Amino acid sequence: MPTEKEKMLAGEFYSAMDKELSDDRLSARQATYAYNATSPDQFAERAKMLKELLGSYHKTTFIEPPFRCDYGYNIHAGKAFYANYGCVMLDVNRIEIGDHVKFGPNVQVYTAGHPTDPEDRKAFKEFGHPIKIGHNVWVGGGSIILPKVTIGDNSVIGAGSVVTKPIPANVVAAGNPCRVIKEL
Repeated sequence: MPTEKEKMLAGEFYSAMDKELSDDRLSARQATYAYNATSPDQFAERAKMLKELLGSYHKTTFIEPPFRCDYGYNIHAGKAFYANYGCVMLDVNRIEIGDHVKFGPNVQVYTAGHPTDPEDRKAFKEFGHPIKIGHNVWVGGGSIILPKVTIGDNSVIGAGSVVTKPIPANVVAAGNPCRVIKEL
């Protein structure tokens, strides 16, 4: 029988109240608390903390505090990834971020979802689906990326967008819901 963590990573309903998952979330919260408490000149300490927290980390990854995530280990950041202040990543499933990706302030990436059935919600059932962001992507400030989204290489997401569906490569997309505005 699969564990709740295995169900979570498979995109199935799982219980977030599971002890292993609760312990993992507490560990990530302690790590982000410490990270967010660093002083602006503690570059080496921040790099060490991110390397321990994230599932994949490149030495050129930089996330401005404050930063929040659920687990950390489901976040896979490529080379030269930069996230501005206030980034939130609900990583109950895999978040894959390509090389040279930039996030404006307050970008939120949500792999987590909740059932529409109120009885399932009352039973604390949750689910998550992966998100993949290609190489050389710019995500404007205040954007929200929802579960199952893929953003293609070289694309730009306009500030304040709510990305609910896949975005192809080499486009500018914006809005709520986010839609392609022009090809690059």
